[in-house]
Amino acid sequence: MIRQFELVEKVRAYDKNVDEALLNRAYVFAMKAHGSQTRASGDPYFSHPLEVAGILTDMKLDGNTIATALLHDVVEDTVATIEEIEELFGPKVAELVDGVTKLSKIEMQTESLRQAENFRKFLLAMSNDIRVLLVKLADRLHNMRTLFYIKKAEKRRRISLETLEIYSPLAERIGMHELKDELEHLSFQHLDPEAMESINARLHYLIEESPDLEKDMVEALTNLMVDKGIKAKVSGRIKRPYSIWRKMERQNITFEQLSDVMAFRVKVDDVEECYKALGVVHQTFPMVPGRFKDYISTPKRNFYRSIHTTVIGPQNYRLEIQIRTHKMHEQAEIGVAAHWQYKQGAEQVEGSQYRWVRELLEILEHTNDPEEFLEHTKLEMFQDKVFCFTPKGELVSLPRGSSTVDFAYAVHTEVGDHCVGAKVNGRMVPLRHQLQNGDQVQILTSKGQSPSPRWESFVITGKARSAIRRHVKHKRKVEYSQLGHTLIEKACRRNGLDFSDRVIEQAAKVLNLDDAKMLYALVGQGTLTEEEILRAAFPGFKEDARGEGLPEVHHDWEEMGGNAVPISGINQESAIHFAECCHPVRGDRIVGIRVPGKGAEIHTIDCSMLSHYDDHPDLWLDLRWEDGEDDGIFYTGRLRLEVVNERGALASIAATVSKGGGNISNLEIPERDPEFYVMVVDVEVRDVKHLNDISRALRVSRVISRVDRVIG
Repeated sequence: MIRQFELVEKVRAYDKNVDEALLNRAYVFAMKAHGSQTRASGDPYFSHPLEVAGILTDMKLDGNTIATALLHDVVEDTVATIEEIEELFGPKVAELVDGVTKLSKIEMQTESLRQAENFRKFLLAMSNDIRVLLVKLADRLHNMRTLFYIKKAEKRRRISLETLEIYSPLAERIGMHELKDELEHLSFQHLDPEAMESINARLHYLIEESPDLEKDMVEALTNLMVDKGIKAKVSGRIKRPYSIWRKMERQNITFEQLSDVMAFRVKVDDVEECYKALGVVHQTFPMVPGRFKDYISTPKRNFYRSIHTTVIGPQNYRLEIQIRTHKMHEQAEIGVAAHWQYKQGAEQVEGSQYRWVRELLEILEHTNDPEEFLEHTKLEMFQDKVFCFTPKGELVSLPRGSSTVDFAYAVHTEVGDHCVGAKVNGRMVPLRHQLQNGDQVQILTSKGQSPSPRWESFVITGKARSAIRRHVKHKRKVEYSQLGHTLIEKACRRNGLDFSDRVIEQAAKVLNLDDAKMLYALVGQGTLTEEEILRAAFPGFKEDARGEGLPEVHHDWEEMGGNAVPISGINQESAIHFAECCHPVRGDRIVGIRVPGKGAEIHTIDCSMLSHYDDHPDLWLDLRWEDGEDDGIFYTGRLRLEVVNERGALASIAATVSKGGGNISNLEIPERDPEFYVMVVDVEVRDVKHLNDISRALRVSRVISRVDRVIG
């Protein structure tokens, strides 16, 4: 265990102006506060904060950060308070300690909820000062180094999974690759020890098979640089087992198929020499196509900069070579910590490199569900990246697989909310178009546009998904509220009662609801019935009308005339109506709903309107189609088409439907832009097979990019 004067000397070695008294007070205070507490290993508990401080001194961090490391557990694990910390060590150290303090006292129903809520609060604290994250990562690193002392395998596994899912990606996001690699390595050995042992065995075999490969390649690269007059430092390393295993899993390949188990670094003085060194390497060794990445001209989102290339080296091994400056290497190893070193000034670290923190905070502000926030956060942190450009040349980094809508939300939430179309490299594309590296993207907007629920099926960034869900929830609440208002007003009129907002506000108080808006919304979504509202608003009320409390179905009724409809489970003399909301077709799984005075309404089994009748099981009818030959009846199926806007497109659609034996009975165009139309088409068909046949024929049409059936 490092002694007090040794810790101070380590900090003094890189910061001559460090406040030694602050470090001495923090050392003594933490040692006394933890007293006789011990860890699972049997060591004094104080050894843990001391080791955390040691990790941070290796990163050459400022005195306040080192003091925070010594004190980071005293508030949670001892009788010390934040007020006491502030009085003895000042407001900045108190703020940092408060940000790092574990939030284990939060009571949640599930482990995942506790993890999610802790992460939310931790991120809020971290956003004020990134040093909170640095201390927390060092804390987690030392805990992982000593995790094997914990006897319960399930607890070790839970901590390792949390480390792999949250702390390792956070370390990567702020550019601390060395720390990230060690966290992944330590987690992997607890999560899948058999896989780790297997990979280690294969690596050992590789080293035995070519014991001089690393030395020979380092020597060859060093001599090459000297011959070309490039001052360079060359080193080699075997990649860590987790990195190898993850690549095997992601690419579904065997160990033998891996192309770059061994990597070499060439460190030079400046950027110009990086490209000179790259030219020398490619002139000497055959390059593997598709394995070149220039993160100097296009840095990663965490500002990682380096050139990566893979070449065919000695003995025909594929070897990865990374070329960077010494400054880039320092940034790659300790990331943001390089900015927080004593010589940089502690208050300078902010700006564009932490835009991702602000984006996560924006999601947090609009997401009440902690598990949903954790889901969005993981989406933000775990994906591989693509780099695209705005028309002005500004770089936008997105997860691989992002759509133009993801790009729009990355530019600004307002741009995403009002997005109506997009041009990629000057060509109009659908909003679901997936972006590629180097794409130039122009977003077309309209004040009248709002997010579509369909967007959620193809966006992948947390920011976009959160914004769309927020809008959909708000829109649904407004629609439910309007429907509830209409239903209650009609119920009052039907029963000869006076309807007014004052009466409804009174009913809301009787039912212990916040206000009339909440009452309307609950009626609209079917949680409360009109009868319950009228009883609350008018004491002694009793409704005699049939069908009390049922939501009205707003659509035109379709009478099936002529031949008898082949449906079993209902009196053939009863009136039958096919619902306009889901357009059932013979062959669909169906259900009937009794509608007082109007007979039975037929719905598909997955129609969304059925949720309005969940509390009225007596109205449901178990129906099925009768077996038999063609009944001569044509049913209306509804299709949604994405159509290229060009001359003759509508004629082509009509010809395809007609050739398939169907008939278009109605057509609407709810969405349009200069390049694509969305058409909703009602097609008369004999049965579901007939409808599917026409759908397949439409899908192969040159003018149609997508065909979906509309149900509910």
